[in-house]
Amino acid sequence: MKFISGTTDFKLHNSAVTLGKFDGLHKGHQILIHKIIELAGKGYQSVMFTFSYHPSNLFTNKEIGLIYTEMEKRHQLEKSGLDVMISYPFTKETASMEAEQFIKEVLIDKMDAKVIVVGSDYHFGYERKGNIELLEKLSEQYNYELIVFDKIESHNQVIGSTSIREEIKKGNMETVHELLGRPYSIIGEVLHGRKLGRTLGIPTTNLIPEEDKLLPPNGVYASKTIIDGKSYEGVTNIGYKPTVGADPRVGVETHMFDFNEDVYGKIIEVELYRLERGETKFQSIDELKAQMEKDIVFAKDYFRDYQN
Repeated sequence: MKFISGTTDFKLHNSAVTLGKFDGLHKGHQILIHKIIELAGKGYQSVMFTFSYHPSNLFTNKEIGLIYTEMEKRHQLEKSGLDVMISYPFTKETASMEAEQFIKEVLIDKMDAKVIVVGSDYHFGYERKGNIELLEKLSEQYNYELIVFDKIESHNQVIGSTSIREEIKKGNMETVHELLGRPYSIIGEVLHGRKLGRTLGIPTTNLIPEEDKLLPPNGVYASKTIIDGKSYEGVTNIGYKPTVGADPRVGVETHMFDFNEDVYGKIIEVELYRLERGETKFQSIDELKAQMEKDIVFAKDYFRDYQN
C-alpha cells in the first residue's frame, strides 16, 4: 500500500476513491473500503482519502481522542489490499476550500477520480457545504460515477464513530467489538519496563499509546496480542501502575499466556475483549501478585467460554 501524508503535491491516475474521516474503520467504513478494493479488480486504483488530523480539533480547544491513530489506521489498512491511503493536511487553507473547488482541484486534478464512494451523510468543503447532492450534480461535468451507501445499524443504533467513542469510554469492549467489526486495539512498540512482572514469574510486554489515542478506562482486560501475525491470549492492564510507583504516562502492560520470547522493539497489536476490573493500588507486592493470578484465571475462563 502506498501512503501519502503531509503533502498536497501528488498525482494519481484512474482512481476509485472513498472519502471520510475513517476514525475507527468501523463496519460502515469497511463497506466503503471493500467497494473500492472490489473496483480495483476492474482496473481502477483503490484510494482512501482522509485528513491527517481530526477536523474538529483544528477549530476548537477540545481534543478528540482517536479510535485509531494515523499510525494504527495505516497498520490496519496494510492488511486490506488497498492501493493508496492519503492523509491530507488539514490546515486553515485546506479547510477554507469551497466544495466544488475540492472536487475539481483534489478529486479530479490530483486523483483523477473515476468512481467516488461515500456514505450518505458525507459532507465536505468550506462550512461542510458539499454533500452527496452536489457530488451527484457535478458527476457528469467531471466525468465520474458516484456510489452512495446508507448508514448501517447494530442493536438499533446507527454505527458511527461518536457512539463507538462513548462505548470505549465506558469500557464496554464487547459492544465496541460489535460496532467496529473487530476488537478495539492499541498498536505500538514494545518498550523496556521495570521488569517487575518477570521477577514475579508473570512476564509482561509494555507499550505507551500515542497521545491522541482514545483509551478505555484504566483497568484490567482479557486481551489478545498480535505479534508477527500470530495471536496470543492474555491479560492487559491499562493505567499508571500505582502499586509500584505511579508512572507519569498511562501504559499498556500485557501478560501473554505461555509466551516468554524477547519482543523488545517489535510493533505489536493488543486487542481488548472484556473489562474485568478497574485499576487498583494494592498494599503490597504480594497482594498485587495474588490479584494478577486471579486476573489470569478470569481471562483464561473468558476465552474458554468465548470460543465455545
